[in-house]
Amino acid sequence: MSNKLFPVSVSEADEKALKATAAECRAAILSMTTLAASGHPGGSMSSIDILLTLYRYADISPANINDYARDKVIASIGHISPAVYSTLAVNGFFPMDDAISQFRLAGSLYEGHIERSVVGVEWTTGNLGQGLSAACGMALAAKIKGENSYVYVIMGDGEQQKGQLTEAKRFATKYNLSNIIAFIDANNLQICGKTCDVMPQSFIDEYSATGWNVLTADGHDYNSIVAAVNKAQQSDKPTVIIASTTMGKGVSFMENKHKYHGSPLSEDDYKKAIVELGLTPDLDRYKALRKTFTGAEHKLPNRDVLVNPIPAHIYKADEKTDCRSAAGLVMTAMAESSVTGNNKGVPFVAFDCDLAGSIKTADIEKNFPERFIQCGISEHNAATVASAASVCGIVPFFTTFTMFAVVEVYNQLRMADINGTNMKVISTHAGVDVGEDGRTHQCIDYLGLMRNLFSFQVITPADPNQTDAAVRYAAVHQGNVAVIMGRSKVPTITAEDGKPLFGEGYQFQYGKIDEVRKGKIPLLSYGGMLYRALKVKELVPELGVYNVSTPTTPNREEIIELAKAGVIFTYEDHNPYSGLYASVCEIVASEGLACKVIPFGVTKYAYSGTPDDVFKLLGLSPEGVAAVIKKKI
Repeated sequence: MSNKLFPVSVSEADEKALKATAAECRAAILSMTTLAASGHPGGSMSSIDILLTLYRYADISPANINDYARDKVIASIGHISPAVYSTLAVNGFFPMDDAISQFRLAGSLYEGHIERSVVGVEWTTGNLGQGLSAACGMALAAKIKGENSYVYVIMGDGEQQKGQLTEAKRFATKYNLSNIIAFIDANNLQICGKTCDVMPQSFIDEYSATGWNVLTADGHDYNSIVAAVNKAQQSDKPTVIIASTTMGKGVSFMENKHKYHGSPLSEDDYKKAIVELGLTPDLDRYKALRKTFTGAEHKLPNRDVLVNPIPAHIYKADEKTDCRSAAGLVMTAMAESSVTGNNKGVPFVAFDCDLAGSIKTADIEKNFPERFIQCGISEHNAATVASAASVCGIVPFFTTFTMFAVVEVYNQLRMADINGTNMKVISTHAGVDVGEDGRTHQCIDYLGLMRNLFSFQVITPADPNQTDAAVRYAAVHQGNVAVIMGRSKVPTITAEDGKPLFGEGYQFQYGKIDEVRKGKIPLLSYGGMLYRALKVKELVPELGVYNVSTPTTPNREEIIELAKAGVIFTYEDHNPYSGLYASVCEIVASEGLACKVIPFGVTKYAYSGTPDDVFKLLGLSPEGVAAVIKKKI
């Protein structure tokens, strides 16, 4: 592991320095929260000794902050931001005055919950229960890349009530992530009172049952903390250290009071507390500094991973297959290229959730097992592990059914969006196309959710050729991309001349609308509905058929041009009011265009049956749609 191992005990000089620094940080915590009149001083003061000890002995500093192979510290309890900021400040990452005076100030870097835009913060947190999964992703990335480093994660005791933590515990054990050393800041209090009253739990039993090494420590005794870490570094298992702490530690009238979980001190109490810490109150100076703040650049610390493109696999005009098989072929080719080909050294990794056969990643598992991670039926953990691994140089394919890849883990995707990760979501079985699986699995709202995520690009390819191009684009593109497709086999989409439309020489361009068939009245579709739209065209020759493979963000200028027809029809296997119809309406309305937009989409939870039968019952068969369009025009 890391060359920087912890000592078995703390020297007198180090202990003296740590105590002095802890007093300074506790004063900073109180200054921040009192100045902002909001924040979480209690937990910050209970965890500060753990943080200071980690940063004194772990292999992390301003000098190596851009080195992937450094140790990492994740504060899963993001509300202890005052403790994190003060710890980083005393270790030279940025000026303490900035952190204090700008805490929770609109536009400042020093927000209420920790953000990756702050130098030294590894992962934006705040939604409890995700920090251990992020640690798993970073620890796994280190093992895959052969880096000798530790990932330390600090969690709250109340946080242990979250279900995602159980998923992460099992994952860490399965993949032998002995480079994870976790702390539970066990101050026995949470917002509503004593943790044991809110939700009883047994940390030792729960972690031991999932195969972890379990240690205990006094979270305010530096010797106890380093001794526990030293033991953990000698273990061949992931370790959790249950650290007994006191909420509000260091100020007598704050200690063991759950009200200080999220309540700052008044200015009078602040002065008393600072004097008790042996320091001088300085709030007026911070107030003056706060008034001078003019703004800050919020920039995430991502670094591009150089990925070389691989050749396309062209499907013939008479070929009919499912897009998921095409996606699986590309992912397998990418894995191969990272082992023996032109991307050697770039770790493409498929993260599966017990669906390798359906998602078509089984060939990766068989032929390139070092590029395959089986997460089991633990989608919340898998999504966070994959996204966190991506900020450590891994290029992850997070694969599962769309209902689980988007709806189930929306919060995790949102956190990936906020963290500015480089995750590739490859999801299948979208829409009513799932057919016989029924309404619980027919994901008809994924676009509505994905359009809320600011950095995600969303692609819904129309056939295997476009799927091949879209997945290759996702792998090369730096940033979050979701490629979403149905389950069923679809024909190869051809151009007017009968050749594959997305075949030889085709390059996927995000946002571009593809003209598939010419006509006076535009019919817009995407994904597995495009070939059905072509059948509608056969019945209504006046229609022009267009493929909108990025339905949440179609090219604005092209929609404006199409709107000159005076009417646009949209045809989709999705709730139209949050799908393509909504996107087209937004453009038409905001531009003040004289154009009517008429939707064909899923307007209720559907039925269990073959896709064609279900579409017929919903009025979405090509014949049914054609009949309505004929009446409209």
